[in-house]
Amino acid sequence: MIIKSLAIQNYKNIAQASLELSPRINCFTGRNGMGKTNVLDAIYYLSVCRSFNNCPDSLVVTYDQPFMMLRGDYERRGEQEQISCGIQRGKGKTVRRNGKAYRRISEHIGLLPVVMVSPDDQRLISGGTDERRRFIDLIIAQSDADYLSDLIRYNRSLESRNALLRAEVTDHLLYESVEASLAAAAAAIFKKRCRWLTDFAPIFSRYYAEISGGAEPVELRLISHLHEAPMAELLDHYRSRDIAMGHTTVGIHRDDLELDLLGHSMRKVGSQGQCKTFTAALRLAQFAFLKRQADITPILLLDDIFDKLDAQRVANIINVVAGTEFGQIFITDTDRTYIDELIARTTGAGGHSSFTVEGGHIEAAL
Repeated sequence: MIIKSLAIQNYKNIAQASLELSPRINCFTGRNGMGKTNVLDAIYYLSVCRSFNNCPDSLVVTYDQPFMMLRGDYERRGEQEQISCGIQRGKGKTVRRNGKAYRRISEHIGLLPVVMVSPDDQRLISGGTDERRRFIDLIIAQSDADYLSDLIRYNRSLESRNALLRAEVTDHLLYESVEASLAAAAAAIFKKRCRWLTDFAPIFSRYYAEISGGAEPVELRLISHLHEAPMAELLDHYRSRDIAMGHTTVGIHRDDLELDLLGHSMRKVGSQGQCKTFTAALRLAQFAFLKRQADITPILLLDDIFDKLDAQRVANIINVVAGTEFGQIFITDTDRTYIDELIARTTGAGGHSSFTVEGGHIEAAL
């Protein structure tokens, strides 16, 4: 799958851009804060209908403009697809596929798999459990449409139960009517998260070894209350405590992904270079997992990925992403050195396109 052209209007600091893109390598260079990342984020937004860094929709629209519009022309499995996304202040968001608006935006998720590697990935290590759950959920949702439906069902049932808890309701029959749906959704989500980790962990370990040189053992573990007992039993057992607390204290909404290096938490022992290697390996594993599950090659977005890495790890990453398993790549950097090396190492049809970015203005580089 590739994106052939991209039109941007009033997205963050980019007032207007119309880009013809290479099917292989697309490079964006410029000083920090000029808008390079926003180009990649616009591509990401067209795939998952939200900003990579969870920026609220109200803030992706240029601050003094009434609307935002993105449009991408894609080639997907030999078919032409046009995806557009618009936000008008005060009127919400509309996503269209070939001119037809989706009834529910969730129907779009998974059509255009995309993976972004970014400095913001540090939050997967240093951030809260919600960051790591979001990482898991987005990967599975892009390859399993039912998973997103299960998440929506779970969250709705969870809010209904929490409303009962906040009202200090004590009638167990009322709880049981809500908890049946909650437990069923939890069981489906937990099963898919466990299956995902079984498939994903070996891919991650392979990429980490390739980037790091193979000297540092790493591990991923799913932490979940449902390892202890089924959701229905947990809800019944902890109902009195939950009433006192005013919210549901057990369930898959408390799941976490434990990230270990050398048998210890990455958060505690990882250096800057090791943390960046860890998150890069997570994202490349995400790419490989989605490619295998969806039988389609995702778009790979590499945002300033070489900072804080030693020369050997940089060379290893270049070796990995220059491989034939990767398709269309978008990459940003303040310095053309590493980008030029990646281009030189990449073979195949399509060549590359280069752009310079200055103050939100994008120009094709000579």
